Amino acid sequence: MSTIVVVGGGLAGARTCETLRTHGFDGEIVLLAAEAHLPYDRPPLTKAALKGELNTQLRTDYETLRVDIRTSTAATGLDTEAKQVHTAGGSVDYDFLVIATGAAPILLPGSTRQLAVRTVDDSRALRDKLVPGAKVVLVGASWIGAEVATAALAAGAHVTCVEFGPAPLAGALGQDIGGRFLDWWSGVDLRLGVGVKKVTDTGVELSSGENIDADVVVAGIGVKPDTAWLEGSGLKIDRGVVVDEHLRTSDPHVFAVGDVAVRWSPRANDQLLVEHWDDARMGPDAIARTLVGDAPVAHDPVPYFWSDQFGHKLQYVGHHGAEDHPVIRNGDDGKWAVAWLDGTGLLTAHLSIDTPKLMIGARAAIAGGVRPDLVALQDITQPLTQ
Repeated sequence: MSTIVVVGGGLAGARTCETLRTHGFDGEIVLLAAEAHLPYDRPPLTKAALKGELNTQLRTDYETLRVDIRTSTAATGLDTEAKQVHTAGGSVDYDFLVIATGAAPILLPGSTRQLAVRTVDDSRALRDKLVPGAKVVLVGASWIGAEVATAALAAGAHVTCVEFGPAPLAGALGQDIGGRFLDWWSGVDLRLGVGVKKVTDTGVELSSGENIDADVVVAGIGVKPDTAWLEGSGLKIDRGVVVDEHLRTSDPHVFAVGDVAVRWSPRANDQLLVEHWDDARMGPDAIARTLVGDAPVAHDPVPYFWSDQFGHKLQYVGHHGAEDHPVIRNGDDGKWAVAWLDGTGLLTAHLSIDTPKLMIGARAAIAGGVRPDLVALQDITQPLTQ
């Protein structure tokens, strides 16, 4: 009877255990989780959880699934020849391995007196500091930065956000589109085009030399796949763990899924570092079906993620490249959206704002390889059809 070891205590790890049993795997499953908590959902950590409105614990029944779950057990190394995962408590043997260690936050230089909301403990620590009158400095007008700003303002805190780029979300969506969100930040002291030199014991020192006092500093400048423990393993690492469309690594006995994986996408004809909740939710099903079936199963969905900020829901589907052309879609009611087209007119990505039905249509259009009429595309009420 074979043993499958899953490394990672997040959604992807939990879903791997669930889908393995769903598809009939009857061997041993061992789940190694670095944190003391059972696996939980991470996106709410910067949304409802900051307001104390949500328990992020996943409802996976590990006892019923017959999973040997080991919390507070971080993987420290991998020997692919011996098929062993090393931990501080000893080595764990596997027949097949699923890497689901996610991503680690990028921290700022200087004092460790800063938070980056990646764990449930981070979220709780920040929530305790979001009180009326608290001085909060956010570094990065990013997706997470906007979500934290929303919670901080709701708590009555004074919020300053320092953003190196020319507009919120400029790095992800471009300056022109990012500029459309400036009104949403009206309750924040938003400093654009300036960087943070370092975090100090009293706040932050900007690249301009100015110091800003803060009761709490939140780093929202991004994450990087958690691959340090894989050094010397022989697996191919390029940004994250490189996998094919079946989520299999350069070692046929090792898979990777979720934020840690850089997967080949036949749809995009590119290696994608997706880092979205939806990919962590769906990817394990393909791995499970591959492991218990007679043929490998591909995982190449249209990427999707959402962000709740300043009373609005943003939903992004697809994947646009630097050369893709954005098209603003306007409606009579003041609503707007953005579609991206590649050089052939193919719809590659779509951003919807407070329009869930529009997102559903856009996702289907991207999956269907639609090249929309450019004139009709600019009208938000027109369907995204060929």
